[in-house]
Amino acid sequence: MKPDIDQVNLQLGTQPQALIEWACGLGGKMLVTSNFGPFSAVLLHMLTRVEPDMPVVWMDSGYGTDATYQFADALTRKLKLDLHVYVPRRTRAMRDALNDGVPTPDDPRHAEFTREVKLEPFERAMRELQPQIWFTAIRKEQTAFRSGLQPVTIVSPGMLKVAPVFHWSSKQMNDYLKQHGLPNNFDYFDPTKVEEKRECGLHTAA
Repeated sequence: MKPDIDQVNLQLGTQPQALIEWACGLGGKMLVTSNFGPFSAVLLHMLTRVEPDMPVVWMDSGYGTDATYQFADALTRKLKLDLHVYVPRRTRAMRDALNDGVPTPDDPRHAEFTREVKLEPFERAMRELQPQIWFTAIRKEQTAFRSGLQPVTIVSPGMLKVAPVFHWSSKQMNDYLKQHGLPNNFDYFDPTKVEEKRECGLHTAA
C-alpha cells in the first residue's frame, strides 16, 4: 500500500466521499476514531454508508458529559456502529481520589493525565486492532496546528491517516447533518483539551 499521497491530496482532498471510497478501496484493515463531540455524526455516517462494519474506536476518558454518553448511545444504535470503547487503566473515581481531579492545562501534571486517559487507550486500540488505515474527523479550521496538516498522511510505515472532512467548514458539516437528518452534540467536554483550540495530543503525536 504505497499510494502517491501528494497526488491523492491534490485530486481528492476536498472530496470527502471520493476520498473515503479511495481509501476503502486500498483493501487494508481500517478503523475510525470518534469522540462523539460536535459534528461527529458526519464522518460516521459517510463511512458506514461505504463500510457498514468499520470498527469505531472511542477513547472514553470517563469525564464526558451526560449528553455525550446519551448521544453516543443513540448514534451507535441509529447507524448500527461497531463500537469499541477503550478506557483508561484506572477509573475516574480512583484518579480523582489520588490525583485531585483534572489538572489544568498549565499544571505540569496535565501531560501525564493526557497520556493516561487519551494516549495510552489510543495506543492500546492501535496495537489490538492493527489498522492500516485510520480515519479521523479532524478539520483544518479547528486549530492552528491542524491548519498545517493534509487530508492524507503517512503516520507510520504501515498506516495511513485519512481525514475526509479536513477542508470542510462548520457550515458544510451542519448542512450535511440537516440533509441526512442526523443528530449533533455540542454539550461536549474533553478534559485533555479543556479549551476548544487546544490539541489533545492525539494528532500531534501521530
